[in-house]
Amino acid sequence: MRTWFWTLLVFVAAVALALVLRDHSGNVLIMAQPWRIELSLTLAVLLVLATFIILYVVLRVLAWISGGPERFRSWRSLRAQNRDHKLLESGWINVLEGRYTEAEKELSKLLGRTRSSSRKVLAGLASARASHHLGEFTRRDQALALAQESAGNDPRLREAAATVAAEMYLDQNRPQDALVLLQPLQDASSRYFHATRLLLRAHRQLRNHDRVYELTRLLLRRGVIEKAEAMQLIETSAAARLHAAGAEGFKSIWGDLKADERSLPDIALAGAAIQEAEGNYEEASRILEAAIGARLEPRLLNAYSQCPPEFVARRLSKAEVWLKNHPDDSALLAALGNLCLTGQLWGQGEHYLLRSMKIRSDMRIHALLGNLYDRLGRPADAMKHWRLASGVAGVLPVLPVSRALPAADTRGDPTLIDVESLPEPDMPQTDPAPVAASAADFMDDDAAGSAPLPAAPPADRPAPGAAQSSSSPDTALDEYFDSAPIPGVDLSQTSDRPRRGPGQH
Repeated sequence: MRTWFWTLLVFVAAVALALVLRDHSGNVLIMAQPWRIELSLTLAVLLVLATFIILYVVLRVLAWISGGPERFRSWRSLRAQNRDHKLLESGWINVLEGRYTEAEKELSKLLGRTRSSSRKVLAGLASARASHHLGEFTRRDQALALAQESAGNDPRLREAAATVAAEMYLDQNRPQDALVLLQPLQDASSRYFHATRLLLRAHRQLRNHDRVYELTRLLLRRGVIEKAEAMQLIETSAAARLHAAGAEGFKSIWGDLKADERSLPDIALAGAAIQEAEGNYEEASRILEAAIGARLEPRLLNAYSQCPPEFVARRLSKAEVWLKNHPDDSALLAALGNLCLTGQLWGQGEHYLLRSMKIRSDMRIHALLGNLYDRLGRPADAMKHWRLASGVAGVLPVLPVSRALPAADTRGDPTLIDVESLPEPDMPQTDPAPVAASAADFMDDDAAGSAPLPAAPPADRPAPGAAQSSSSPDTALDEYFDSAPIPGVDLSQTSDRPRRGPGQH
């Protein structure tokens, strides 16, 4: 638009000049002794314009020629800058794509060529990250030192170098070194959200639960952390703080927690354990009831079902209210059964445990049923359920605990394996009778209750008690100790030798 405007203005000026010159056909007289120059007005104006244009062009050419060296230096600088930018761009792309060897080559070349401090810092940090992923920590530390040296007094470059170095130290499980770099950033301003997250990670590695709790609260207020992740960190750190503080610091820590935080399983379990240790079972009941009201967690129900007999009635009535809303919850039925066992309500306890076993036949249910039947004098049923429970416990894997993960679905809990769906464990076969003479009539306890092993009594008399051994294990054992010969002793020379009838030799 501006070009069209100036073009139109030039044409207007040319037309106006032509009109003026046509109406004023005068002459221009130049007196320069001994010369006398007389020109028409039109020619004089044209000559002045031509002289101006020629003089302008000549001056511009002279200026361009004199500015050649500076222009050449600028061109070389621009070419070097473009080359540095290409190397830096290619190096970062290789780092992001995981091609760390190629990235380190290009960034090392850039570090040896560039003269810009900012590009040297960026190249050093990228080279350090590539060396870190390659496991070459010595070269990484050298690149970090070069980047920090090149940053000089520039606060932004120094902060960038500190943040990148701290993150790599945390990956290497060096939280103390990371704290030295991150603490000044977090103290200067709490708006360094990435540095604050790294600081939280460092304190988690150091198990500094107080700082983890404070930083998680700070990040949650700023809205830079997911609420689910924040609640998991608050649950873990607050539970650890409660365990460490004990009854003395319980009140201050518990009062700092919000209502929804107190109902988290780990926090509720820690608070209830402290109160129960002090004998405050009523307060422990209220803590667990609030948490169970928020979510039916098997761990909470298990803790709720463990109390002295005098508190069974209150907890049993509360659990029966929950059962109306959750009639098919296996963990709740198991808790009711455990409470009934504590209160010696054998029939009701068996009812709840059998209902729970129909929904989820896990190891704990069978263990409780084994205890119940043992108290009721039913050893066969007790042994059956104990054998099922021990069969599951013997094959359970040892799983690592990770507090950083969200709460797992308890339906996949390995302690809730349906024992009836597992194959029956292969029982070892009855060992053959030992060869030693002292164990000629050996039999194990399991075999004694069904069919006795063949004994090797003396040939001249039958094994006594053979008819009773199949019905009474104790009788079989007594018979074993009564009939087994004593090694090194000749029974024929003792008063216990078998009596011979007349005519026997």
